[in-house]
Amino acid sequence: MLAEQEKFGSSSNPRVLGIILARGGSKSVIKKNIRPLLGKPLIAYTICEALRSRWISRLIVSSDSEEIRRTAIQYGAQAPFVRPAELATDSATALAADQHALAWAEEEEGVPYDYVVELLCTNPMKTSADIDAALEKLMTTAVDSVIGVTKLEDHHPIRIKKIMDDQIVDFCLPEIPETHRQALKPDAYIRNGAIYAMKRDLLKRGSRYGTSDSRPYIMPAERSINIDAEIDMAVAEILLKKYPRNTISPVMTWEEAGKVLNRQISRNFLILEKTGRLR
Repeated sequence: MLAEQEKFGSSSNPRVLGIILARGGSKSVIKKNIRPLLGKPLIAYTICEALRSRWISRLIVSSDSEEIRRTAIQYGAQAPFVRPAELATDSATALAADQHALAWAEEEEGVPYDYVVELLCTNPMKTSADIDAALEKLMTTAVDSVIGVTKLEDHHPIRIKKIMDDQIVDFCLPEIPETHRQALKPDAYIRNGAIYAMKRDLLKRGSRYGTSDSRPYIMPAERSINIDAEIDMAVAEILLKKYPRNTISPVMTWEEAGKVLNRQISRNFLILEKTGRLR
């Protein structure tokens, strides 16, 4: 560990807050975040890999759903607050929810974090090695953010079209007919929704990525599946059968998780009585 501390120029470990956003109102795949995937809730794959990270100091699940919070606790994450309703709507941004989780954690602990990493539970294929590699790139390069991306193969922007008056038209870039996929340049990449690692101060300033100091963490296609539809669930099952995860297991029973959640609810209401604010 001493070598790691010297590598990142600190006498103590950097404080990294891991955040998993998981609201209850998914539309395209009902109860998506806790939908069983090979017998385990979808969110469990991200939780278990995040808990194996060498850098994440604390892992929080931000949700408006009691069922999701209880599932998160069952698999070892913390779910210490209910996400405010205004941050759990279809129009609410991940940025605002991340800022809320960071502010909550820092107020409770009384100490600021150095970095934040948002991990989307809709990407079940990322590994703890991916999480750590992205964080280490962020720490060693001193950039604002490091974002998980994957290379576009058959969906290069040059091949994207729009339909106008029933005609197929180039969307934004002209395509030379009969061009082989391998000849499409420059290479194009898309955010894969797996990892958003950022400096704490960037999040406080109102950004997660997109600055001139955003850098990529390139991931292969097989670890870049992002579940937005039923077909994505089917693809994820195939991938997990080919690349099995043997570390996805609960740390307590459903009943025990319920007791932990009830204690948190009671604690938060005591805070409400004392301070006038529900945390």
